[in-house]
Amino acid sequence: MSDLSGTHGLITGVANKRSIAWAIAKALSRDGVRLALTYQGERFAENVEELAAELDRPLLLPCDVTSDTQIDEVYQAIQREFGGLNFLLHGTAFAPREELARPFVETSREGFRVALDISAYSLIALARGAAPLIAASGGGSILTLTYLGSDRVFPNYNVMGVAKAALEASVRYLAAGLGPQNIRVNAISAGPIRTLASSGISGFSSILQVYRERAPLRRNVELEEVGETGRFLLGPESGAITGEVLMVDAGFHAMGL
Repeated sequence: MSDLSGTHGLITGVANKRSIAWAIAKALSRDGVRLALTYQGERFAENVEELAAELDRPLLLPCDVTSDTQIDEVYQAIQREFGGLNFLLHGTAFAPREELARPFVETSREGFRVALDISAYSLIALARGAAPLIAASGGGSILTLTYLGSDRVFPNYNVMGVAKAALEASVRYLAAGLGPQNIRVNAISAGPIRTLASSGISGFSSILQVYRERAPLRRNVELEEVGETGRFLLGPESGAITGEVLMVDAGFHAMGL
């Protein structure tokens, strides 16, 4: 793969060392990318600061993705520190735990709003701020993270499945809108991985077992494999790929039974 030294990227959604966003950050850092990482409030600040010690001169920034003001402040800081941007990795997602526990028909209006705002609209808001910086750098890539629950029903995924469906539709519309600026927009749909987000899904261990039994490779996907795929989609080797949801799930999505 090409040398990415001298390039700059923004990554949101790192919560701990099991985060998919963190696996991608490590893969990029090994190739010489200088990264900006955001964190959501003091709850995650310490974790992100500890992980960032493994990176080369990272820029750490607070960002509540529901606040346009904070998003603007992130990009102002990036422009001051980096001077430009080559890519954005959007790894942010959230739904209230109670919305995942109750039957989908009982989804509250507020729970629906929160899940769609943080998990889907935040991609649009972040892309809007990133686009001028990426375009000024000659173009680049925007990547987000989704899951097969956007297309099929998984137990206890509920409103998050609807949010991921909206996220994937946003990928396609953003790809069409930003393509003339040489900005590509894609998503990775990874198989189930034990992350902070998955810990809120009841019966998650059963989902892992079903994947192991039915996926063509007869195993679950590894965090590092998703990290390397993210590096590919954010690098120049994927220069003709946009508007795509790339499945990284050991082939489970291809199976009917």
